Amino acid sequence: MTTDVLERPDATASDGTTDEEQVFVTLTVADQLCGVPVLGVRDILGEQSITRIPLAPPEIAGSLNLRGRIVTAIDLRRRLSLPPPPAGQKRMSVVAEQAGELYALLVDQVSEVMSVKSSAYERNPPTIEPAWAAFSSGVYRLEGRLLVVLDVGKLLALSDVG
Repeated sequence: MTTDVLERPDATASDGTTDEEQVFVTLTVADQLCGVPVLGVRDILGEQSITRIPLAPPEIAGSLNLRGRIVTAIDLRRRLSLPPPPAGQKRMSVVAEQAGELYALLVDQVSEVMSVKSSAYERNPPTIEPAWAAFSSGVYRLEGRLLVVLDVGKLLALSDVG
């Protein structure tokens, strides 16, 4: 995935001042809009065949083969203490690299690449669920929705996969 096409060259606000923008790959987990920094995303995959790993923690869905590399798949619903997806729902994977290893974050849907102004960033509100707060670096309030920024390092560091 190349990022030079995804970043908007014009970061000028309507009042003529410049406001740096952050670019995220947006995804959904249990109807919650989330974002992962685009520079941390290596690949986006559709439904994949996942091989269960014996004795692995429940949030480790298993492993998949990505062009000859073994990739550990992390189920974000389980990681965030959410109910399993409806039976038969196809899931997608956002592949990220951490310490030289590839990990696939299983999500319900990958939406779009979105640019948001850095000035719109907010710390996690006190009402956010503790499971979400542990893996979120903050939020952006969009029109009618909340974009939760996921911290991939935290998601992977605490899951005994690194």
